[in-house]
Amino acid sequence: MAVIIVQTSRLSLNDIHQTWLHLEHNLVYVVVLSAFVLVGSTVYFVTRKRSVYLVDYACYLPPSKLKVEHDRFMKHCKLMGCFDETSLVFLDKILGRSGLGEETCAPEAMHCLPPKPSMEAARQETEQVMFGALDTLFANTNVKPKDVGILVVNCSLFNPTPSLSSMIINKYKMRGNIKSFNLGGMGCSASVISVDLAKDMLQVHRNNYAIVVSTENITQNWYFGNNKAMLLPNCLFRIGGAAVLLSNKSVDRQRSKYKLIHVVRTHCGANNKAFNCVRQEQDDIGKTGVSLSKDLMTIAGNALKSNITTLGPLVLPISEQ
Repeated sequence: MAVIIVQTSRLSLNDIHQTWLHLEHNLVYVVVLSAFVLVGSTVYFVTRKRSVYLVDYACYLPPSKLKVEHDRFMKHCKLMGCFDETSLVFLDKILGRSGLGEETCAPEAMHCLPPKPSMEAARQETEQVMFGALDTLFANTNVKPKDVGILVVNCSLFNPTPSLSSMIINKYKMRGNIKSFNLGGMGCSASVISVDLAKDMLQVHRNNYAIVVSTENITQNWYFGNNKAMLLPNCLFRIGGAAVLLSNKSVDRQRSKYKLIHVVRTHCGANNKAFNCVRQEQDDIGKTGVSLSKDLMTIAGNALKSNITTLGPLVLPISEQ
């Protein structure tokens, strides 16, 4: 301490003035640097991508009375009286190769003779599927409907008014500021598109839950004609649906099943063959159905190849790219 006092006493006024200027210059530098660090940190935390977690999901489980075993399906088709013998042979052949088991189900309206593809029956099917999956999801996650801030529903062929998303909001009395989307006509890729949309919304709306509901309606989209391309969906599609809960809350990290990292989409709609490979239309006698093109598998394979090419560099080590 004595040494410091002695050295200080030897400083002239000019030395003291120079020392003060040096400290003042460094102080400005420190303040400016601190400001840059503060602004940079703020920008980073505001613009960085938020982690999105798939907390849980639930699939609709139909009652056993709606099961359609192979033999029962074919017997029912014969009793309908709308299919000729060639179509019945074709249906039996495709059903045997479809990979569908004996536990698949058809909506209640299609178990009637004759079938009752009414608007009311279609609504009942969709409500049964969506509400069944959502009831299970809410029960398993202990999340209240009013806690959900984003809702995305997709169903390609059944889009009534009020919308399916509105039906869910009304049923569960969800909050008034919920961000609601109802997607239609987007085919088999609709589920991935919906998850992608919900994921993007969660990047904007922090500390939130999003629900994705995916289903298809069979009641009003059964084909009652003899066009083979339009008979295929009768063998391939059954009643079903799923509900998914997504979250960007850090508290949900531990209980989540998955963390969403990459969602890849390739839109092939500019290609005419791809555009027309799945098409809802009427046949020569005015029967409405969904036509599946013979090019469908090739087009789907090309889209899958494109997706894998895009996804590969994101997940594979450099040595395997």
